Amino acid sequence: MKALLYSTILAGVLASSSVFAAADSAPAEPKDPVLEKVSAATARKDWAAAQAVLAPAVAANPQNASYHNLYAYSIRKGANPDMSLVFKHYNEALRIDPKHKGAHEYIGEAYLMIGNVAKAKEHLAQLDKLCFFSCSEFNDLKKAIAEHEKTAKR
Repeated sequence: MKALLYSTILAGVLASSSVFAAADSAPAEPKDPVLEKVSAATARKDWAAAQAVLAPAVAANPQNASYHNLYAYSIRKGANPDMSLVFKHYNEALRIDPKHKGAHEYIGEAYLMIGNVAKAKEHLAQLDKLCFFSCSEFNDLKKAIAEHEKTAKR
């Protein structure tokens, strides 16, 4: 009886490990060439190049929340950011995907740039709801708010 039980357990373990092995060998999702170019530009902190890639990508794919988010980010990080354009694209990203954690973090940081801590905290609260446990977007925005408040007290 024990031998049957052990062989059944062993068969289950082997079957599950082969499922995991199959999952590990699944083909990777195709890479998004827009995001690859943007990633390279942002790594160089070449915000103009990122914008040059993202502007036509947003026009061609107006329902892509990530494109709007990254376009707003590249504008915000660039020289003399047009904050109305920044907020337009962050808000569009959140309209398309209200659970977009990156857009919540980045729009919160944009609100800090214009001194609106209350709005930044609203997005921090949204991230608190979206992140089951803490997530990097929540942690980063929380840290940015704390630093902003510390600097504002000086």
